[in-house]
Amino acid sequence: MSDTTSQSKGAGSVPQVACRGLTKSLPSGPRTLTILDDVDLTIHTGELVAIVGPSGSGKSTLLGLMAGLDRPSSGSVLLDGVAIERMSEDQLALLRRAKVGFVFQSFQLLGNLTARENVLVPLELTGFANARARADEVLEQVGLADRGHHYPSQLSGGEQQRVALARAFASRPAVLFADEPTGNLDSETGGKVLELLLSMREDNGTTLILVTHDAAIAERADRQVHLFGGKLVQDTAQAAAAPTSL
Repeated sequence: MSDTTSQSKGAGSVPQVACRGLTKSLPSGPRTLTILDDVDLTIHTGELVAIVGPSGSGKSTLLGLMAGLDRPSSGSVLLDGVAIERMSEDQLALLRRAKVGFVFQSFQLLGNLTARENVLVPLELTGFANARARADEVLEQVGLADRGHHYPSQLSGGEQQRVALARAFASRPAVLFADEPTGNLDSETGGKVLELLLSMREDNGTTLILVTHDAAIAERADRQVHLFGGKLVQDTAQAAAAPTSL
């Protein structure tokens, strides 16, 4: 399968994320169900890549494998040139803390912690200097400076996702994975959260890889990677870079 490397960025540099022959299969009764099938994908530092495709095409599975939340059946995922599938769980946890941020459709906030405490968790785990000041700073960036003492149950869905954004960007991750970040929000609130996500990504120079079913969101990306039936079938940036036949 041909590599879907962006032609416009990172030539000659080590990719931020690279998938090589990435496959994920699961037993399904007497058969084997292939969720992701021999995917090659290269993403360079600073890119915004949207993973799109119909339900069941393998989008979230691909995101989870790239983020080290799951392990492939075969193939490799390299983060800054390091094959993460060869790491122990402890090594993976350290790598994620140091380099990776996450935003989920369901927010994934800890309900027994306040908004500020949720943001503090990754900072304290990484030993971030001036963690409390940094937590207050990112809460202010997402417009929740006065809500840090509230628990998730006391916040609206949009506010919870803004806390999730603050938590994700607090430690200034090199790469952020977002799985349907506006999927649980109404269109107006989702639009505001999206603008905030893109603004914070720009300010931090973060590589952003997001799964979305929303064509309008996907169009904001530098590249759209299309999956169908577990296979990577199109990379729009690659297609756009191809010379036109005369």
